[in-house]
Amino acid sequence: MNYTISQLAEEFGVTTRTIRYYEELDLLEPTRTSSGRRIYTKRDLTKLKLILRGKRFGFSLDEIKEMVLLFDQDRTGKKQLERTIEYGNKRIGEVSAFIDELVEMKKELVNLRDEFQEKLNRIGEK
Repeated sequence: MNYTISQLAEEFGVTTRTIRYYEELDLLEPTRTSSGRRIYTKRDLTKLKLILRGKRFGFSLDEIKEMVLLFDQDRTGKKQLERTIEYGNKRIGEVSAFIDELVEMKKELVNLRDEFQEKLNRIGEK
């Protein structure tokens, strides 16, 4: 099945400009009709799904591009999987560090709130 740029944009909830930007980065390669209209294939749809998933997980566009294009170089998918695991492990580490920071921040906020509540209670008792 083939898709127009508008159909892809609607399917994934992105703008046509976003899709054209991914083309500029050579992440998507639609064919064109004789009138210049872009035609996207199921393969482009799959690539766009991977691109958007990668962005959701916080990967850079350079990382996404490398992971997506690796499949074209190695049809077994082995290199793509190895690189995706490598970048995934790195991102998991970053997310874990961020979670640790948030947990620490929450503890500090709870402690401050409790201190302020105690001060407020003491003021109210006077």
